[in-house]
Amino acid sequence: MTEALLVVRDLVKHYSSGGVFKAAGPPIRAVDGVSFEVGRGETLALVGESGCGKSSVARTLVRLQEPTSGSAVFEGKNIFDLNRPTLRAMRRKIQIIFQDPYGSLNPRMTVGDSVAEGLEIHSLAPRAEIPTRVATLLQEVGLDPSYASRYPHEFSGGQRQRIGIARALAVEPSFLICDEPVSALDVSVQAQVLNLLLDLQARRGLSYLFIAHDLAVVRQVAHRVAVMYLGQILEMGPTEEVLANPRHPYTQALLSAVPVPDPDRQRTRILLGGEPPSPSNPPSGCRFHPRCMHPSKDQRCSIEAPSLRPLGSAQVSCHYAR
Repeated sequence: MTEALLVVRDLVKHYSSGGVFKAAGPPIRAVDGVSFEVGRGETLALVGESGCGKSSVARTLVRLQEPTSGSAVFEGKNIFDLNRPTLRAMRRKIQIIFQDPYGSLNPRMTVGDSVAEGLEIHSLAPRAEIPTRVATLLQEVGLDPSYASRYPHEFSGGQRQRIGIARALAVEPSFLICDEPVSALDVSVQAQVLNLLLDLQARRGLSYLFIAHDLAVVRQVAHRVAVMYLGQILEMGPTEEVLANPRHPYTQALLSAVPVPDPDRQRTRILLGGEPPSPSNPPSGCRFHPRCMHPSKDQRCSIEAPSLRPLGSAQVSCHYAR
């Protein structure tokens, strides 16, 4: 891996399960000890089923919500220790692209005003130059500069996501967190937006944390992949190795569910038993053991929690993975 731009260690994010009319119960362990690194110019994909904690990782890293514990060191500084003025300056370098391109844009602001907002907040251009900067950013993401005077509701989903990308690029970040940026788009539009992200990475040297559940998308964009389940990473390594030779039973089950575009090629589907456990009451030992179909599974799996250990060029959290 290239020089690390972001180093996350033992990230924990728990939510209270209580409310105004409900007594507090056990905390919801959305993220429960996650560690990873992202190199300069690299894309790390974070994958897993809904509710595994992927988006909680994203929102915690940009401090849209505060972590319970852990550290996230970006360019030598722990994001979680920064005071408000320093954090504001850091947010120039770390931007997030949301899953819902319409919900992330202010419907009362024109496209030009949305893209220009970051330039104004961080004083990155004289007021007279801002329209030109906005036009350049819109062109860079494949939109006509004349769109600056229009409102979000006048655009398609793919166009709105391009606007969101232009808004993120306006402050000249080095790191983008892409929280399922194409999952709400049509397949043909997904390919266009993914190609745009790859082009921007090549031109600007950007690093991405790319959150997704579609492994076909991950194969196209990611250098490395981390597989999450119930708030923890179960397998992590180079994308081609993890997808071609998955070692963890959960990764194997995920890949077995991916459709094969060749009708003459058969893939054996691995059906997991039961439902995912509650994140407020995770099982002891290995988080995956109640649903695991590994032939070597035994009592150790329910008692002793495995740690990520090297296996080939990947890391796997399983006692019996080979």
